[in-house]
Amino acid sequence: MSFLIGEKMTGGYGGADILTGCTIAVDRGEIAVIVGPNGAGKSTAMKAVFGMLRLREGQVRLDGQDITALTPQDRVKAGMGFVPQTSNVFVSLTVEENLEMGAFIRDDDFSATMAQVYDLFPVLKEKRRQPAGELSGGQRQQVAVGRALMTHPKVLMLDEPTAGVSPIVMDELFDKILDIAATGIAILMVEQNARQALNIADRGYVLVQGSNRYTDTGAALLADPDVRRSFLGG
Repeated sequence: MSFLIGEKMTGGYGGADILTGCTIAVDRGEIAVIVGPNGAGKSTAMKAVFGMLRLREGQVRLDGQDITALTPQDRVKAGMGFVPQTSNVFVSLTVEENLEMGAFIRDDDFSATMAQVYDLFPVLKEKRRQPAGELSGGQRQQVAVGRALMTHPKVLMLDEPTAGVSPIVMDELFDKILDIAATGIAILMVEQNARQALNIADRGYVLVQGSNRYTDTGAALLADPDVRRSFLGG
């Protein structure tokens, strides 16, 4: 049984279903990547797992517990961290204040977690007194990921973490994601840079029109000629 699973999820906004029987799962220390064409329901599947979309059918389970009825806030308390694609930092707050905001649900000493975030992203320690709005796009993404890590999550969910950054910054972010997974955190992410994302993925999901079209290891999907031709540009 997977540590986190959104199973046979069907739902959408208003009367129209965007997801139809979609299943997404990830284990501790694994990286699971959701890819597919624009409008395939990738981010919607992520939001459904996080509780931002009401399901008509299906369920979400975390560590064997049914969390389908929990609000996103309660899912954070249960161990889920979520980094949205946009508006994911408080631009007027300093880097350190942003990270402190991530620890709002904790009543313990979070200084060790702060130190771990600074070890993972040294540039954030260097710029900790600077407003997040003055940082580059890649540095803002590091702040957003760092803030999610401050909640001490068991699962980290990333929606398009490399959107709008340079190829060099993308590679750096993927390296950091591998480092985070190596600590035992389950990582579920939606990514437009499908080929690069599948290259680091333990498992991959190719969605088309809100349904699973292909599910396999990242390596197997990269090697599949149908997947490569249809979704990876050959």
